[in-house]
Amino acid sequence: MSSSTLPSLDLLRGFEAAARHRSFTKAAVELFLTQSAVSRQVQTLETQLGVPLFERRHREIRLTEAGVQLQRAATEALRLLEDAAERIRQQPSKRAVTVSCSIGFASLWLVPRLASFRTQHPAVDIRIDANNHLLDLERERVEVAVRFSPQALTPPGAHKLFGEEVFPVCSPALLGRPQQPLAEPADLRHHTLLHFEGADRHWPSGAWVHWFELMHQPGLQAAGSLEFNQYDQLIQAALEGQGVALGVSPLVRRHLREGRLVAPFEQRGFASPRGYFLVTARFAADRPRIAP
Repeated sequence: MSSSTLPSLDLLRGFEAAARHRSFTKAAVELFLTQSAVSRQVQTLETQLGVPLFERRHREIRLTEAGVQLQRAATEALRLLEDAAERIRQQPSKRAVTVSCSIGFASLWLVPRLASFRTQHPAVDIRIDANNHLLDLERERVEVAVRFSPQALTPPGAHKLFGEEVFPVCSPALLGRPQQPLAEPADLRHHTLLHFEGADRHWPSGAWVHWFELMHQPGLQAAGSLEFNQYDQLIQAALEGQGVALGVSPLVRRHLREGRLVAPFEQRGFASPRGYFLVTARFAADRPRIAP
C-alpha cells in the first residue's frame, strides 16, 4: 500500500481506541479529544476505506466485519510501533530525564541541588521543565513531576517529599534599625510586605491576611507592598532587603541556614494544607534511571 492510500496514524489511533472501548466517549477521554472529534476521525476513515466500520445503535456501537478485521490489524500495528519506540527510548543514550515542576520550586529547591545529584549520578542527564501549568505526563512524555497539592488530590503512587510551613522571612539587613523595629508582628506596620500573586490558590485566606489573624493582628496596615507573580522573584526581593516575605519552609531553608534570610519573629506561622509530591509517569516507572 502506498503512502497515498495508507490511513493516517491519528485516524487509526482514534479508530483503535473506539473499537477497544466500544465507545467514542471513552476513546475521547483516553486520547484527550472530544467525542465529536473521535467520531469525525472514524467517519473520515470509513470514507477513505469505503466501508462502515461500526454499527451505530442508540446507546452502543458495534464493529462490522470490516471493523473487526481493521481492529486486529490496527492493534498489532500500533503495538509494534509502541514496542519499537520503547526499545529506542531504552537504548543507552544521553537522553535527559525531564522533570516538570513550578518555576519557584525549580529556582529555590531543585537547581541548587543539581550539582550534588550530578556528582552522585554522572550518567543521568536532567532537563528541567519549569512552568506553573499542570502537564499531562503521558501525553507530554515527561518522566517525573513535582506537584504541589493536597494529598487527597495526588495521583495514585505519588510519593510525598515534604510538607511546608509558612512564616515571615527577611534579609538580616532589615534588623536592628531603631526607626523601623522588627521584633514582633505588630512591627510590620513599619515595613514593606512582599506578596505572592498566587497566594489565594496555595494558602488559606491569601497568606498574609491569614498570618495576621493567627498573630492576633487583623487588619494591620504595612508601610507598603510589592506583588510578584513568581515566587522565586519574591524571595529574591527579600534577599535584597526590599521587604518581608512569607517564606515556604522547604524553599527558603537553605537561605535561612546560610544566613541570607532570617525569621524575625519567635511566633512562626502556619502549616499549609498542601505538600510537595513526586509523581512518575506510567511509561517511565520501570526505567532504571527513574527508580526511587
